[in-house]
Order: sequence, then structure tokens, then C-alpha cells
Amino acid sequence: MKEERIWTVSEVNAAVKELIEGALVPVWIQSEVGNLTVHRSGHVYLTLKDEKTQMKGVFFSGAEQFRKAGIEQGTIIEAFGKLSVYEARGEYQFAIRSVRAAGMGDLQRRFEELKAKLAEEGLFDGARKKAIPMLPAKIGVVTSPEGAAIRDFLQIITRRFPKMNIKIYPAAVQGKGAEKELASGIRFFNRQEEVDVIVICRGGGSLEDLWPFNEEVLARAIAESSIPVISAVGHEVDFTICDFVADMRVPTPSAAAELVVGRQEEFTESIAEYRKKMKASIDLRLARLSGRLQTAKASYVFKEPSRTVSEKRQRIVYLTEKLASLPMSVIRELQQKTDMFAKDLENSSKRILERKKSLLASKNAQFKALNPLLVLQRGYSILTDSETGKTVTSPPPEGRLLNALLANGEISLRVEKNIQENDCK
Repeated sequence: MKEERIWTVSEVNAAVKELIEGALVPVWIQSEVGNLTVHRSGHVYLTLKDEKTQMKGVFFSGAEQFRKAGIEQGTIIEAFGKLSVYEARGEYQFAIRSVRAAGMGDLQRRFEELKAKLAEEGLFDGARKKAIPMLPAKIGVVTSPEGAAIRDFLQIITRRFPKMNIKIYPAAVQGKGAEKELASGIRFFNRQEEVDVIVICRGGGSLEDLWPFNEEVLARAIAESSIPVISAVGHEVDFTICDFVADMRVPTPSAAAELVVGRQEEFTESIAEYRKKMKASIDLRLARLSGRLQTAKASYVFKEPSRTVSEKRQRIVYLTEKLASLPMSVIRELQQKTDMFAKDLENSSKRILERKKSLLASKNAQFKALNPLLVLQRGYSILTDSETGKTVTSPPPEGRLLNALLANGEISLRVEKNIQENDCK
């Protein structure tokens, strides 16, 4: 008689593990989330249940995906994974590899279909993208006036460029009908034509939360905008149809604020540098024109214009004497040619002289027009800061020492009272 095998508990659990895990392929299942625990390691432990039964589930390192999808206890989810056995306890569980809120699969399909459709129409082409102005005078923002996105945006703009003019069009940024409000904001700024760039923004969220930014009505409003549009929707990993259609996509509302305006001191330094280069260029141009003018004045054509004519006449006399030894017929023929040549030469000399005079007058007029001293002679002056040497273009602080360059000298000044532009109105 064959001896019966005696199994250990471990051997049974191992056999069950091999049987279950080897026989079943990964599948999608739909369930309600029961008990939910997120461990500090990032692993998620939960109960998957329906109306009749339940089983345990685990998603190793899945905490971030649960947070991003907005999944909590009671959420209906779709989870992809396979059954596994925890041998130590003899329990089986569903090991999740990917998870999404129920219905997200349909949303993803709609996203891909619309993306392909608009790409086919050319709405994503780089050739139709409009340039973002370096320093817009007015910025239009389409977003919720109560969200964190607009607070972050305004905080950074205020810090970088305090006097920037910002207009906000209030619109819902999630929920049914939000896409129509957002599209209305884009069209509103285009009708008013008062802003130089439009920023459409909101913070991060799940695919369902961000869905208004994937609707066709908003995409076409952005594509039809004559004003450049910056899309700042979600976090860095989030992409929407709005991002692809906009003239520029930035990962967050804060990044949009940093992009749309530079620091005020950076622009001030750039302007000072450009002014310095412009002055150097004008000085070089004046020096070259002055040199050409002096060279032209030194030419004997202007000093002795009759000298050219005299030299040609001497040549004519020489040729006339040389022709005296030739036969009369040849002499008469050459005399006729000589007379014609002398006449042409005289006319040509007059034309050359007139052109040179005209050129001299033109260069002299250019020299006078570019000479800054002539402006000073009309009663103007150039103010510079005594400490920095930079040209003063706006009222300096009271007590600041200045230098004033006049037509016939230079004086030192002290600012007694600062009158701002608004005080003069």
C-alpha cells in the first residue's frame, strides 16, 4: 500500500500560490474602495468590494497615483493587476499595478480622439504659434478668482514687476460647463483688445478635474485668439488639449508668472546697457562723418574748382598745336571732335562740381543734425547722477546730487523737491 504524503501548511500555501499566480493573467477589475491605508513607505493597502463580496488589495508604491487620481474610501475604481498569495498568512490578495477612477478609461479615449482630430487640422502646428511679448503692458488672466493658482500668479508678478497691469476674467475651472466659461474669457479679451497676452491657468488635479481643459470648445477659442495665449494648467506632469493648442505651455501658474514678465531691475539694467551702446554708436558715426567732411574740404576740387577746367584747357591747347602739322581735312575733323570734347568736358565738370557741392551740403546738414551740442544751445541740458554717472530720465530722490551739462559748461545741482508725474496732472 502506497504511503500517504503528509503536507505542511507552508507546502499547501506554496502550492496554492503557484496554482493561483500561474493560472490567472493580469486583468482589470471594478470595485468600490473599502478600508484604505496609505503606509509611510508609499504602499497602499485597501479592501476591494462590490455588493456581494470583498477581497484584499495592495498597491506597492502606489500612494502618489492614488493621490493624483483623487481616490479615497468609497471611490469606485478600475484597477489593473493580478491575484497573488501571501504565503505567511495563507491569504490571497489583488496586487494592483495601475489604478484609475471608474470612467477614466472612457475619458482617456475621448482625450486621444480629440487630440488626433485637432492635430490633423493643424491646430498644434508650430507655424501658427504666436510669439509671447517680452514685456506686456497688460496681462489678461482667465481662471477662478478664488483658487490658489491666481494667488501664486499674482504674488510672483507683484514681486517681479509691482506696477504690472493685470485683468482677471473669473471662470470656473472644473465641473460641467466650466469649458464654456473659460472659452468666453478668451473671447472677451479678444473683443476688448486691451491686453498683450492671455494666461489661462489652474492648479493640479485628477483627469476628471482637469477635463474642461480637454473640451473642443475651449481648444477652438484658443486657436482662434489673435492675442498670444499661455496655458498653465495642472502640475508639470499634467498635459491637456489646451496645452497643445496654446502658443506656449508652462508646467504651473507660478512658472507662467515668471515667464510672462522679467524682473524690473533686469529691464532697467538692459535699458541702461542699450543706451550706452547707442551713445557709442552715435559718437562713432559722428567721428566718421566728421572725418569724411574734413577730407572733402581738403580736396582741391572744392578749394580750386577752376583748376580742373584749367588743366583740361591746357590739354586742348597742346592737342591744337599738335594738329597744326596735320593736313587740313584731318585738322578740321579733329577740330570738330575737339570742340565737341571741350564742350562735353565743360558740361561734365559743371555737373561734377554741382554734385560735390550738394554732397558737401548734405554731409554738413547730417553733421549738424547729429550734433547733441546744438540741442543744448537751444536751452536744453543733460542731467546725470553724480554718483552713478547715468542719465536721469525720471525724478530722483530728494537730496540727490546731479550734474547738468549745458551748451557752454557744466553745473552741479541738488534735488530740493521731487514732483512725480501724477502730481503734474
